[in-house]
Parts: sequence; structure tokens; C-alpha cells
Amino acid sequence: MLDVEKIRKDFPMLKNKMQGKALIYFDNAATTFKPQCVVDALNEYYLNYTANAHRGDYDFAHQVDVKYEEARNKVAQFINANSNEVVFTSGTTMSLNMIAHGLKNITENDEILITEAEHASNVLPWFKLSERTNCKVKYIELDSEGRLTTTNLKKALNPHVKIVSLAHITNVLGYCFDVKEFAKIIHENGALFILDGAQSVPHMKIDVKDLDVDFLAFSGHKMCGPTGIGVLYGKYQLLEELDTMMVGGGMNSKFDNCGVIGYLYPPQKFEAGTQNIAGAIGLGKAIDYLNSIGMDNIQKYEKELHDYAIKKLNDVDIIHVYNKNADSGIITFNVKNVFSQDTASLFNSYGIAVRSGQHCAKILLNKLGTDATVRASLYFYNTFEEIDAFVEACKKGGDFLDAYFD
Repeated sequence: MLDVEKIRKDFPMLKNKMQGKALIYFDNAATTFKPQCVVDALNEYYLNYTANAHRGDYDFAHQVDVKYEEARNKVAQFINANSNEVVFTSGTTMSLNMIAHGLKNITENDEILITEAEHASNVLPWFKLSERTNCKVKYIELDSEGRLTTTNLKKALNPHVKIVSLAHITNVLGYCFDVKEFAKIIHENGALFILDGAQSVPHMKIDVKDLDVDFLAFSGHKMCGPTGIGVLYGKYQLLEELDTMMVGGGMNSKFDNCGVIGYLYPPQKFEAGTQNIAGAIGLGKAIDYLNSIGMDNIQKYEKELHDYAIKKLNDVDIIHVYNKNADSGIITFNVKNVFSQDTASLFNSYGIAVRSGQHCAKILLNKLGTDATVRASLYFYNTFEEIDAFVEACKKGGDFLDAYFD
């Protein structure tokens, strides 16, 4: 059982108010708050041992080298990868773009499979690859609830499919699927399997060796880490074969005036220029913090919060929930006959932060039959009492103008 009250004391942002009311932060799928230990780790780097990584021969530079590679090792252990399979990036978006840009031998006869539930960051890079190679981007059909099924995966697969790229947990509906089973089916078809872990890695235990994914992308800021830091995991042989998207200092072994470039081995091959050193160190500290709580404990508690919220919302007639059976802490809904942004403004007046709009998943909304939705997304520092306040605000959504100007 989590000691949530003790945990909440670790997060300075939770002490703030919004609209003069105690802040209730339900926008954790967008970004999470940072514990004090992460902020302290950033300050320590900037105040006590600032230097570039893998560049200097003095004490502070050596200290930075050690801290930076320690962070890489922490990430590797967190997802059960080898350290040389962990590339630091700016986030999930960059990681997925790096894969799409770096894959070789994709032709006009090849197909890429995604779904209509994907975030733009797992759609647009494949559109760009299609522009370059004339390969075809196709969609695995979702079931009536918006879920991925093995049956529909098998229907979509054929000898032309070279890449399957899927969100482990979708950012609007919050559904999960059996990654290990999908990996087996996809590999039997001879395709690569790429996993967007932006909404899963912060919330559940991930073992890339057990799951057998070829690539995994995720962001630090969604898991209590700093902004501007993320991870690209790839099986080492695939990283060796992947072309680089960026070139510059720190990723080459040599180059000459004839244009010949010698590349370093992964992961350095992909880390051109000065990296987000503070971000990497902060991510390492965030992983320490998450490990101290336990990823299984986090997943279990978030599920309890979600189920409690859904049970309460079932009694609110004016609320339409699109994903009552979500496998995560994401609740996507609308107040009937109220524009989603107006709903979000109403919640703001009560000190509740939620997300409204299309959530970077524009294709999915056609399937849901709406132009926009409201998303509440929970994390392990949220409470049942906050959900009670959230539900009370939902009840006032039907009288939007009266509630807003009360």
C-alpha cells in the first residue's frame, strides 16, 4: 500500500494553488510533476560540477562522465536492457523520428502498420518515411471499444509488412495490449516491432528482453524526470544497422577532407553534439525515485484510482466516458452538450487541471464520433479525495454557465 500523503510531500508543485483553490493535477499523461530529489539533482549539476560530457580531462569533466553514464545504466536496468542499447534523446517524438529516418532498405512495395489510436508522434514520422520511399502506411483495425486484438493484427499482416509501430498504452483511450504475444506474431511475419512507451514506461514494469520488442521509445518528463530528455532503446544489432539522423561532434571516430566519416559504435553513434546532461542525470534520479516506490505498486494504485473514478462517474448522467474499461489511469470523457475546452475551463475554475482537445490523436476522434474530448489522467500522487472533488465538478458541468460564473 502506498503512503500517498508521504509521497505528496516530495512534490513541491502539489503545494501550489490554482484559481485560489488547492491544485488537483489530472494532466499527468501530458507531463508529470517532479519530486524534490530530481530538482536537487539538476541544481547539483548546475551549481557544483558543470562540465561537458566525454570532452574534458579535468576532475569536473570526469565527474560528469561518470554521472552521465550512471544515468544510462539506471535506464538500462529499469527496462532490463544492456547499457549500449540505450540512446539518450530529447523524448519519445525524437526517438520515433530517429527510427523512421534511420531504417534502410524500405521500398515502395513495403508496408508500415499503425492504428488510428496513435499519437501524432507515432504517425507523422511514418508519413514522412512514406513520402521519401513511397512505402504504404496502413492501419490495424480496432475493435468496437477501440482496442487492438491479435485477430485484427493477424488480418493486417502480410509479406509486404516491414514495420509495426504501436503505442503500448494509447494516450486517449488508455488501452493496453499483450506486447509479448504481438511481438511473436510480428516477428513470425518477418517485420520489426516498434513500441511507443510514452504512456506505459512511467506506469508499469517494462522488460524489453521479455517483451522482445525491437525498439522502444519513451520520455523522461512523463515519469517524474526533466523535460527535454528521452530514450531510444534498440536491440544492439538493429542500432548498428540504423542510420544516424544527426551528425557532429562526439559521434564520430574520424573524418577527412574527402567526406569519409567513421562512426562510433552505438549508443554514441546517435548522440551528436552536447547532450542534455542535466536531463539525463535528472532522469536517473527520477528512476531511483520510482524504484523506491515500486512500479508494480504504482500500476496497482493507479488502477484502483481509475476504477474508483469510473464507478463514481457512472452515477453522473451528464458525463459520457469513452473508455470505462481502460487499463491505465486515463479517463477520456465529455460533458454532454458542452464543448471540451469550456469543460476544461470550468474545471480550471475549481482548481482542477485536465486536458481538452484532440490530444494529438486526430485520426481517432473520427472513430469516437466527436471533435474533441476532455482527458483526466492520474498518477501515483493523486488521491481518492481529489477524485471526489473532480466528480463533484463534473456534476456541475450541465449548468456550465451558472457554475462558471457562480
